Amino acid sequence: MRFGFVVPWADAEEVGDLAGEAEDAGWDGLFVWEPVWGVDAWISLALAAVRTSHIRLGTLLTPPSRRRPAELASQVATVDRLSGGRVTLSVGLGALDSGFGAFGEETDRRVRAELMDECLDIVTGLWAGQPFSYQGRHYTITPTEFPTNGATVQQPRVPIWCAAAVGRPKSMARALRWDGILPQRVTNGGAEQATIEEVAAVRAELGGRDFDIVIEGSVTEHSPAAWASAGATWWIESMWNAVGQTDPVLAATDRLRDGPPS
Repeated sequence: MRFGFVVPWADAEEVGDLAGEAEDAGWDGLFVWEPVWGVDAWISLALAAVRTSHIRLGTLLTPPSRRRPAELASQVATVDRLSGGRVTLSVGLGALDSGFGAFGEETDRRVRAELMDECLDIVTGLWAGQPFSYQGRHYTITPTEFPTNGATVQQPRVPIWCAAAVGRPKSMARALRWDGILPQRVTNGGAEQATIEEVAAVRAELGGRDFDIVIEGSVTEHSPAAWASAGATWWIESMWNAVGQTDPVLAATDRLRDGPPS
């Protein structure tokens, strides 16, 4: 199992500092969340890239339904080159209460899923190089001869992790197209972490496939070892309660310096 940390709250300069702390303390990855409006995730990750040498960097997560595919492809590829191939793109439908309605973003779940599928098709198609064309329900792309640099260091592409609802065939099929899954279970109140038994079932379904199963939680509430025994490959430490603290960056720094779970 590898160990990452998702930054609860920080500006770009502070994300760079936290990435350095995480690398020095032996963490395997540092992740940021991508808001509708606020601190830009990819500028923050670019700064983290130049402050570090080997830690993995990524989002947790990016909602593609509200992103222009070519712009997202450019940002991810740029940070991948800048970091020497250390980027992971995590995607999902996103949390509506983060400002989707307030800023005029699509809120229908089915449409957001369609937009995510098409966006990822285009992003990975652009990474593969020109000429590239695409005709979908929401996007149309025609080949361009305009000079560009969209190459990624990682081949055949930057790894993509996708949030999915266990027990929902369409949702699971979407995630299994890519390189990893953030398993969730749908409840009346929204979504929550899948159970250990559900994670074990996902791993069994995968057989021997090299595929990441990513669990997010706090060591004060869960045992990473139990998740590892069920087949999870990444533990992402989260401390969302730090957002309401006087200095969430200091709280994150203290946790990072303690090192990943042993």
